[in-house]
Amino acid sequence: MDKVKEIVSEINKGNPKPIYFLMGEEPYYIDRITQYIAENVLTEDEKGFNQMVLYGKETSVDEIVANAKRFPMMAQHQVVIVKEAQHLSRTIENLVPYADNPQPTTILVLCYKYKKLDKRKKLYKTIKKSGELFESKKLYDNQVADWIRRTLASKKYKISPKSCVMLVEFLGTDLSKISNELEKLTLVVPPTTEITPDLIEEHIGISKDFNNFELKKAIGERNVKKVSQIIDYFAQNPKDNPFVVTVTLLNTFFTQLLQYHGLKDHSPSNVAKVLGVNPYFVNEYVVAAKNYPMKRVSSIISSLRTLDLKGKGVGASNMTQADLLKELLSEII
Repeated sequence: MDKVKEIVSEINKGNPKPIYFLMGEEPYYIDRITQYIAENVLTEDEKGFNQMVLYGKETSVDEIVANAKRFPMMAQHQVVIVKEAQHLSRTIENLVPYADNPQPTTILVLCYKYKKLDKRKKLYKTIKKSGELFESKKLYDNQVADWIRRTLASKKYKISPKSCVMLVEFLGTDLSKISNELEKLTLVVPPTTEITPDLIEEHIGISKDFNNFELKKAIGERNVKKVSQIIDYFAQNPKDNPFVVTVTLLNTFFTQLLQYHGLKDHSPSNVAKVLGVNPYFVNEYVVAAKNYPMKRVSSIISSLRTLDLKGKGVGASNMTQADLLKELLSEII
């Protein structure tokens, strides 16, 4: 995020680089930087003659270079954006001569999604000298909640830890998808408001009472009634609550619980650090550890792995989601 702000700041100061090579597994920031350049470098009048978009599937490196070498018409710069540039991976090194001596009045943006340049090759080293190399790395699951918090904080909103977890569990780690949902929230909720589970349920449609977060908590507490209610809800709404997501989350929870049992220092700060969780959730592990001894946790993890295979059709092709969930309840509780 800091690197994105730095790139935007330099563009705003009137110091754009001649080449922006945007690569990596996370498309969100690649799209954001590209969109910013497309919308802010040229005026609306200048864009007609001086801004073009090419697609990697439909162009070649030679065609990109030919367009990049043109001079702008009645403008200080021209902008050439190459989307889906990863489709040019076999010939992308042919860009070296241009990168070595880029047209100073051209801003060439290459969107190289889901791949990255080989640091040992000449193109990487050349662009590093003459332009901007930006790698957009995929966030780990335990980093997404903090990303949500920081994104909302930049817009003067707060969000509760439970709300963050609800969003991550429902939306996954796709930052573009999460950003779209946050945009919906900020359109209807005034700044300085804390985003709560109630607001998420109302405006995004995620149930605050029947979700994987509540299931995990109820299992940790051995609250059989609550677990049964959530599992029944999941069985009736399989599309919104896929079994593979549930079993993966529970496997992570019990693996962390196994780690908890092995800790010598059970102070909240150390538990949060070692398990990679928000301190707000540490008490859930304290409670679960009392209900599930280490030997039992190991057995549950083994059962969850078997259930994960069954959920993918291995050895249980005729089992419905309701059947899988009932077996899940039986194996754990």
